[in-house]
Amino acid sequence: MPSSVTPLQTSLSAIKLPVIGASDALIIVDVQNDFLPGGALAVPEGDAILPVVNALAQEPFGMVVASLDWHPEQHSSFTPDGPWPAHCVAQTPGAAVSEALELPQGTLFVLKGQDAAQDAYSAFEGQTTEGARLAETLRQHGIERVFVCGLALEYCVRNTAQDAVAEEFNTFLLTDATRGLEASPAPTLRALNDAGVTLCHS
Repeated sequence: MPSSVTPLQTSLSAIKLPVIGASDALIIVDVQNDFLPGGALAVPEGDAILPVVNALAQEPFGMVVASLDWHPEQHSSFTPDGPWPAHCVAQTPGAAVSEALELPQGTLFVLKGQDAAQDAYSAFEGQTTEGARLAETLRQHGIERVFVCGLALEYCVRNTAQDAVAEEFNTFLLTDATRGLEASPAPTLRALNDAGVTLCHS
């Protein structure tokens, strides 16, 4: 692994990746062009996680899930008073998964943020391309533990991990496979740890 790719710096300890098996799912959150350097809402050093995520995707997870922001062009958060610039508009290059992301065959895609009237940060708020909810799909496949990574830490990654805990999955955050928008990740990592998320590095 490149030496520049390190777990997010925090005073909290992170365990090493446990042995992965069929009852585990990897959830890759929003590794899309608009969140990478040069994109409309770029996460600093967002591309640094790509080799880590690609390596994780080769582990024998029972499921690999990729969530995508998939907004209508007139999404409410894009208005002059909205919190975000226009990003990840459905069917545009900015919404596409990075070409550098190597997803295994059978990856489950979850689309979120399709309702123009509201944001949806968590992958658990989205739907699969068949219209199913993520929590139900994970349970149907016998998933017990979820390992969350991606972009951006303080928003979609955090909300996905918190919702996974709420859905009673044993939840891990992969600290070397996520990056955030804030200067320090420590407050978000502490909040997740307090919420029952296990900090983990690959």
